[in-house]
Amino acid sequence: MKAREDQKEIILIIEDDPSISELLQLYLSREGYSVLSAGQGEAGIELAKARRPTLVILDLMLPDRLGFDVLKSIRAFSLVPLIILTAKDAEQDKILGLELGADDYMTKPFSPGKLVARARAVLRRTASQAENSVLILGEVELRPEERKVRVAGEPVDLTPKEFDLLTYLLLNRGLALARERLLEEVWGYSFYGDARTVDVHIGQLRKKLGDWGHIIQTVWGLGYRVDPGI
Repeated sequence: MKAREDQKEIILIIEDDPSISELLQLYLSREGYSVLSAGQGEAGIELAKARRPTLVILDLMLPDRLGFDVLKSIRAFSLVPLIILTAKDAEQDKILGLELGADDYMTKPFSPGKLVARARAVLRRTASQAENSVLILGEVELRPEERKVRVAGEPVDLTPKEFDLLTYLLLNRGLALARERLLEEVWGYSFYGDARTVDVHIGQLRKKLGDWGHIIQTVWGLGYRVDPGI
């Protein structure tokens, strides 16, 4: 137990049912984990940004936002291991959750003890893969947890928003991303007509990436995408 405390492993529970949240907090605390909780999706996203948990347990049915939207928002800035909880037994929900970047899922009702065992297994698996969590495309190397970028081995100094934008593009490589979506996911607000905000940041990113700025392609009439075929 002491070893876990020394490693400062933090588990974030995003669940609107107090009885489930409190039960999970009790079981996980007994295992030596530090536990945070949020009853709404937006609050959970902010906690994930501020506290950088080691693992997220996410309910798909939340009062303010769909769990899938919360998952996408978290994946825009973090590769933290994530387990989804769902009351639905629909196969498509499990598949979609895994495709969006969840590491595992459990269907309600579930045994808290089994969930703790799943959490341990996910943490073990992801810990061994941690060194491979770097996002690499060509000679562009981005380390999300360290917030560092290198191009051809040389460090590149990005502003926080430029870093977040590049991270989101790399995590969604190959997808055509509308300016509206980039504004909402990276800047955190809905599109109000100022597409130039995205265009300016893309221009700066391309300059700073130098010879590798071409990986960010313009999708005319829509937005941008990162070419996955480099």
